[in-house]
Amino acid sequence: MTVIPMFPLGSVLFPHMPLALRLFEPRYLQMLAGLLEQSQPEFGVVLIERGHEVGGGDHRFGLGTMARLIEVEAREEFMAVVAVGTSRIRVDGWLPDDPYPCAEVHPVDEFVWDEAHTEQRDSVEVIVREALAVMGGQPDVELTDDPVGRCWQLAALAPLGPLDAWRLLGSETLGDLLAVTAELTAEALETFRLDSGSGGFD
Repeated sequence: MTVIPMFPLGSVLFPHMPLALRLFEPRYLQMLAGLLEQSQPEFGVVLIERGHEVGGGDHRFGLGTMARLIEVEAREEFMAVVAVGTSRIRVDGWLPDDPYPCAEVHPVDEFVWDEAHTEQRDSVEVIVREALAVMGGQPDVELTDDPVGRCWQLAALAPLGPLDAWRLLGSETLGDLLAVTAELTAEALETFRLDSGSGGFD
């Protein structure tokens, strides 16, 4: 197990996805200062189960994502931080906030690409891009050539709420990730069409 600084958020960070943060709370500025002393600064991101991002006192889910710090810029009232999700982590135990959250974590096994998933992934990409086009997203967004990274990006782009996104983050297999991404995206698209009066699927 490894003890790392943690950043609870109201949204899910997926592997291979960027994360932009505005840090202004003193505790997180202190966390950032410690990270900048490291040669490979990383921290964990977990979804808040109950509570709020600011002020502490929140309850957090136990599955999250490791984030690697890649850019820091000082602004007038905050620090602008950019990180990227790298791999999934499981929280074994939370330490008392002192002053920022820390937790004991262990890595979750990464997915290994199999060409057998190509057709399924391509099908999911069609569904996600269609949903983005209909629901006001960016259907032409470019995706990585990394096959596993592309699957995570599709999950992140799917027009889903944080709890559905967290469900995807907990996928046991790559096939499960793709299947549930397709299922939840299709449901979201159908609901949007019904609510907007444009009907269901053709």
